[in-house]
Order: sequence, then structure tokens, then C-alpha cells
Amino acid sequence: MTDFLDVKRREITDRLKELKPAVDEYSRLKDAASALAKVGGSAPAAPAPAAPAAAAPGAKKPGRPPGRPKKVGRPKKGGRPKKVGRPAGSATKAATAAPTAKRHRAGRPKGSGTRAAQALSLVQGQAGITIPELAAKMNIKQSYLYRVLPGLEQDGKISKKGRGWHPKKA
Repeated sequence: MTDFLDVKRREITDRLKELKPAVDEYSRLKDAASALAKVGGSAPAAPAPAAPAAAAPGAKKPGRPPGRPKKVGRPKKGGRPKKVGRPAGSATKAATAAPTAKRHRAGRPKGSGTRAAQALSLVQGQAGITIPELAAKMNIKQSYLYRVLPGLEQDGKISKKGRGWHPKKA
């Protein structure tokens, strides 16, 4: 009996080692699709396939029983405590105050930093440059440029055509 269990444990361990790269690739692709969906584009990202069910067919998903409230516990180490909702019918100070003008975010305007200026000069020097190419030339991560370049586009300094970025003609 012990030999059988050892063989099965070894088979499971070996199979887990085989599947790990596929699971890692799935996670990376899911993150990439999510990042691309935030940037925008012509076609929305396809929904991710559901994970295979471990239970028998027709079985309910594991989780909280219906009607049971969420568990409010201690905050994670270094985190903030969870907000607890207000009782129904209570008004906040903001809800009862008179409407005010739209407040702007404090700090410098979007796209006015040195990296934005550097990206702009590279786009002006090489029309049609892509974000991965820009990131390689600037020696920074691509994710930063996915925030900076749309700001420059809103300011009318550059435009996106296909995958490449082009300077606006003055």
C-alpha cells in the first residue's frame, strides 16, 4: 500500500512540474491582455476561459453561501483597515454640501515631466516608433510609457497610428 501511495505522489509531483510553465504563461498572457485593454484599441479583449472545475459536473462553485455577509477581518500587515459601509439613510457631508467647481489633481500636468519630453523627442526623431522600441531606447519599463504617451496624445503633441506613434505637425 505504501508503494502505491509513493508512486501516486511522485506522479502528481511530476505532473505539477510539467504544468507549471503553462500556468505561468497563462498568468502572463492574462496580465498582458488586461494591460492592453486599459490602453484601448480597436477590438476588446476576449474573456479569459474559465478554470476547469475540480468538482463533479453540476456541482456548485465553492465559496460563500448565498445571503451570508462578507467576512470583515483584521487588515493585512501594512495595509489599511477595510471600510465598513454607512447605515442606509445616513448622509455624508459631501452629499449635503452645495456643488462646487471640479477640482484638479495636485501636482504637475500630465506629460510635462522629463521622461515625457524625452519620449516626445524620440517620437519626433523617429516617426512610427512603438512603445517597446521607445522603452528600449530610454532604458525604462514599457508600462510607464503606456501612461505617458496617451497624455501627450491628449495634449495634441503626438498621435497613434496602428502600433506606432507619430509627431503632430505644427
